[in-house]
Amino acid sequence: MQYIASGRARLATEVSGDGSAVVFLHANVCDRRMWRAQLDGMAATHRAVAYDRRGFGETRAEPEDFSALADLVAVLEATADGKPAILVGCSLGGRIALDAALRHPSRVRALVLIAPNVAGAPDPVYSPEIETLMMQSKEAEASGDLGRLNAMKARLWLDGPLAAEGRVTGPARDLLLDMNSIALRSPPFGSDVDIKPFFHRLHEISVPTLVIWGGLDFPYVQDRCRQLVASVPGAQGHEMPDVAHLPNLERPAEISTLIAEFVRRCASNR
Repeated sequence: MQYIASGRARLATEVSGDGSAVVFLHANVCDRRMWRAQLDGMAATHRAVAYDRRGFGETRAEPEDFSALADLVAVLEATADGKPAILVGCSLGGRIALDAALRHPSRVRALVLIAPNVAGAPDPVYSPEIETLMMQSKEAEASGDLGRLNAMKARLWLDGPLAAEGRVTGPARDLLLDMNSIALRSPPFGSDVDIKPFFHRLHEISVPTLVIWGGLDFPYVQDRCRQLVASVPGAQGHEMPDVAHLPNLERPAEISTLIAEFVRRCASNR
């Protein structure tokens, strides 16, 4: 474990293995523990790095306006030996990885994006069924009942909005609820003031890119992933049926294999 300083934050960062860096960026309902299987596998051949963003896991931050992208750069400076890294990001972590590829291209060698957020993308349009679920989530948030809200987040992002509630059980659900419980109870840590729309700039990304998404995820997320594949030159797309927004919690071995094969292809093409 390292605690990397960035502004008034100390970013809890796990580093294992040696070689070129592969840096994992977690989703907004998780922390670095979502990558446990991928970290363990990648550390055999690379320097595997995962950190908790502000408000998540073991990171501690005094309240201040901040840049999530600058926090990533601080992690890269401390762990990548001045060389470009492969970034693996899920959901909001994917947004930060994409932003880095556009604004700090010399630091990024390749991208693996799992259901990524894309700053500046069109607002989602929901079916009536999903709109009802989103309203229930807002009501849970307004009620201040964090247990209810946590359960609703698992319903939406782990099960999938159009799948049966409780579809995913066991350790994956327990871990999601624990990770998101910490995030929901985090003290105030400030606002990210460095979010710049880049949806219109996806064609400028020039590194190998793999986009992965689940067939049970929100339809707008699936559409956004397909558009990302179409917009980024040479990007590869991979849809996983019967999983939702967090496929590496549901099928960790499959995601580990997809990432490892992509990383090997990147190495062979250098």
